[in-house]
Amino acid sequence: MSELRIRGLQKSFDGTPVLHGIDLSVERGTLLALLGPSGSGKTTLLRLLCGFERADGGSVEIDGRRVVGDDLHVPSEQRRIGYVPQEGALFPHLSVADNIVFGLPRAQRRARHRVAELLELVGLPGNFGERAPQQLSGGQQQRVALARALAPSPTLVMLDEPFSSLDAALRLETRQAVASALAATGATAVLVTHDQSEALSLGHEVAVLWNGRLIQTATPETLYRRPVTRELASFVGEAVLLPGMAIRDRVRCELGELSLSGPTGQGAVDVMVRPEQIRLLRAEERMPNGAATYDAVVTEVIFQGQDAGVALQLRSDARTMVRARVPGYLCPRPGEQVRLAVDGEVTAYARA
Repeated sequence: MSELRIRGLQKSFDGTPVLHGIDLSVERGTLLALLGPSGSGKTTLLRLLCGFERADGGSVEIDGRRVVGDDLHVPSEQRRIGYVPQEGALFPHLSVADNIVFGLPRAQRRARHRVAELLELVGLPGNFGERAPQQLSGGQQQRVALARALAPSPTLVMLDEPFSSLDAALRLETRQAVASALAATGATAVLVTHDQSEALSLGHEVAVLWNGRLIQTATPETLYRRPVTRELASFVGEAVLLPGMAIRDRVRCELGELSLSGPTGQGAVDVMVRPEQIRLLRAEERMPNGAATYDAVVTEVIFQGQDAGVALQLRSDARTMVRARVPGYLCPRPGEQVRLAVDGEVTAYARA
């Protein structure tokens, strides 16, 4: 597979800028998750890469070959990109096998070139080739769509929110099958999604688009633990933001003196703590390592099965509310007196 290089890519519609000078590199064999809220420009970027739209400026190179540049727009069919749309978009009048070979030369279509191999690759039995798409579940149809995208041995695979129409259990199963198939082929792929858990669980790297600008590209762990803005912190998972004062590599706030995960400006800051970092103890308990604990009252519990969201009011300042996330079997009851402490390092953002 290939590497992808994007430099200064720009696009406007009716005079309104949608993408502002995007710079992005995807290394060979990497699955990049392109994450962002609705309206951030994700779909526009995908359409420019696939050649469905013309860029207003900038360049795109796929495996060293320029496909977008000054007065250059290589047509979609000449870019050797595999494309998996949201709904799979299989042809209902063709069998699964004929869908898979649809984009191949005529001789390979007649021979049903690599159909059994591709079905096995995406985790489906070989006899599924004779079935009609309507006989498959939504997740199976998405796997067939991936097999079709991989059939011509593309240089790059683009996945446009391919799991968004699936229910939760099927979504997880299909994600794992798709990730395994891409890894088995060594594919370079870009997954477009607005689902944070999807991006963090599938991407080797995650690039975040925000109002048409690429604001952070990082490993999933770095993005989650050290998002570059407070807005991004609240978008990528749940965040507790508290006022504090940074002093060198420490920060003081209502939850005590905490270690910072990275350098920040000195002085007034907003401290970001993830809810799962907040440990809940019974009122008489203390942290084993002697760390400071703080009295709080449970005001609300949202039970979600495997875990639960817990809203807490600090006894030291009734105006300060925080949210913790605990295993479902350990969730307290509203009105219960608890003690809390913070595990691990936190991130801080300088106040303007």
